[in-house]
Amino acid sequence: MLDLEVVPERSLGNEQWEFALGMPFSQAVSILQKHCRIIKNVQVLYSEQTPLSHDLILNLTQDGIKLLFDATNQRLKVIEVYDLSKVKLKYCGVHFNSQAIAPTIEQIDQSFGATHPGVYNPAEQLFHLNFRGLSFSFQLESWNEAPKYEPGLTFLASMQIPHGAMVRRMHIYTGNNLQETRAPPMPLACFLGNIYAECVDVLRDGAGPLGLKLRLLAAGSGVGVMADAKVRSMDRSIFFGDSCQDVLGALGSPHKVFYKSEDKMKIHSPSPHKQVPSKCNDYFFNFFTLGVDILFDSTTHLVKKFVLHTNYPGHYNFNIQEENICLLMLPWDQIQELLGHPMEKPVVLHRSSSANNTNPFGSTFCFGLQRMIFEVMQNNHIASVTLYGAPRTSSQARAESSGSSH
Repeated sequence: MLDLEVVPERSLGNEQWEFALGMPFSQAVSILQKHCRIIKNVQVLYSEQTPLSHDLILNLTQDGIKLLFDATNQRLKVIEVYDLSKVKLKYCGVHFNSQAIAPTIEQIDQSFGATHPGVYNPAEQLFHLNFRGLSFSFQLESWNEAPKYEPGLTFLASMQIPHGAMVRRMHIYTGNNLQETRAPPMPLACFLGNIYAECVDVLRDGAGPLGLKLRLLAAGSGVGVMADAKVRSMDRSIFFGDSCQDVLGALGSPHKVFYKSEDKMKIHSPSPHKQVPSKCNDYFFNFFTLGVDILFDSTTHLVKKFVLHTNYPGHYNFNIQEENICLLMLPWDQIQELLGHPMEKPVVLHRSSSANNTNPFGSTFCFGLQRMIFEVMQNNHIASVTLYGAPRTSSQARAESSGSSH
């Protein structure tokens, strides 16, 4: 049985690991993978057709815990303990829930002190006792008489919680209101030496994309606009035709360098039979915490493509990238209304790690539009966008970037 420390408005964890509000989904998964011998039977819950309409959830079924992540930024928003019989819980080092200590209303009062009267929800038949960043829900069904409250209060009523009431659920969140809570900014401890993208803009001219403008967040002190006491913000731009050194100077070292073995999309180019095979392979810089891959030409070592990832659940590459590009949250039909409709039919893309493996998520469809390739999932959402164009020198691209950005 897990023995966990509750920190209101912050976290649930122990000396080995901690689920902190604001942490990325991928880091929570890494914790679960590292401690898979202790934390077992984990479910990933999401909406397949409308992934932005419901929270992304990690359900620790063996331990009675749910981790609710914001669907858009995929950062931890709420920690719910829905079965207190499966865990031990303590506050400031003192247990308030264990095999020997029942989580009654009296125990909660003793451990956490006074707060406002409980709020009764007749639809759920639950009392909610709220502290800042922490709430306890008490079950009504074991009592003989329903609580009485003023007729004018049609949904919620404030009152004293009956003696002996037992906690059914506990929630940890930020702020005073569970219903209105949002995922907080990423905690400093979650940066782990990485940079993250607060936003990514595509720099364009009349013909198509020129490059990317990124607002980066990093932990620690240094040159840059201070977003708060310890997190700094920086603007960086990279363009088609930039060198490896340009990109390294702007974004730092990539998490991985990946060399292409073949170009499966080459057959869809205008004259694939006329392309001379290269003795060297083009290569990607993979920036997983930015949600961006950058392709370099193997001969010139200049940028030739950018790939932006949304990191939607239900896609084959989900959770490879730590960050999702929020500018791609529009569904494909709305993007076509803004940019126009493709002239050609889509290319069907089916991913699998080997010839013998199946892809449970199905194929995606790649549409070409204005020197961009949109990879569209079967639910009409964008999985990735590839930006491409004729390489140019950095000075040419930077001079042309005075055009619009989107």
